[in-house]
Amino acid sequence: MRRIETHPFIIAAVLFLLAWFLGFPMRAQSAPLGDVACTLIEDAASGATLYQNGVCDQRVSPASTFKVPLALIGYDSGILSDEHTPSWDYKPEFNAVKRDHKTVDPIIWERDSVVWYSREIVRRLGAKSFAGYISKFGYGNMDVSGDAGKDNGLTQSWINSSLEISPVEQTAFLRRLLADKMPVSAKAHEMTRAILPSFKAGDWTVQGKTGSTRLGKDGKRSLGWFVGWAEKDGRRIVFARLVVDTKRTEMPKGLATRAAFLKDLPQLVK
Repeated sequence: MRRIETHPFIIAAVLFLLAWFLGFPMRAQSAPLGDVACTLIEDAASGATLYQNGVCDQRVSPASTFKVPLALIGYDSGILSDEHTPSWDYKPEFNAVKRDHKTVDPIIWERDSVVWYSREIVRRLGAKSFAGYISKFGYGNMDVSGDAGKDNGLTQSWINSSLEISPVEQTAFLRRLLADKMPVSAKAHEMTRAILPSFKAGDWTVQGKTGSTRLGKDGKRSLGWFVGWAEKDGRRIVFARLVVDTKRTEMPKGLATRAAFLKDLPQLVK
């Protein structure tokens, strides 16, 4: 009888089927982690694809786009109350970049993408509730464990760590948010939509969130997200643009990605 270790493909197949039957999250991707570029635009109501270009099913870190689901969590749990409450003062132990040494409320948090405010929300929520919300949301791979062996899921999981999501999953999440279909209160839906920053792109009114980080242990690849929705003449769309590459930009990759998308949108959807 042959020993099973001589057939590693059998072990892999068994593990895959076991994961599928048990419903474990499977990593959705069609290319190895390298340069990635995706622009995905869908009709907010029907989900019909209006424009798609690039690799849009590969999961990567959500970075600060995670502030969108975190706002839902914050308002649903009662940690956040309205656009300006709570207002928290910066503390030295937050160890934040100098520009974030200031008092922050929900509007400023989303507008300036303040990481320490996110971490305070999650810390007050606690690990069990945090993981529960992400599982209920079906958000990406739903893995908020953080870096292996570092026990930092509450502070780091969404920033170049365990939690990952694809552009396809981002737009699906946004459509549910706009349709009041997330498993949270009506107030949480309303307030989350209210505090996201607003922009103009031709005749489109756009609300969305950027995300920037450096990927991998070497940090050679930078990531830029811009996700959200836009309205014009009673029409509403959702979108996700993702860029991952080694190119240097004069501004954080998320801001550069946002600027490029706002410029492109009027030509992408007429």
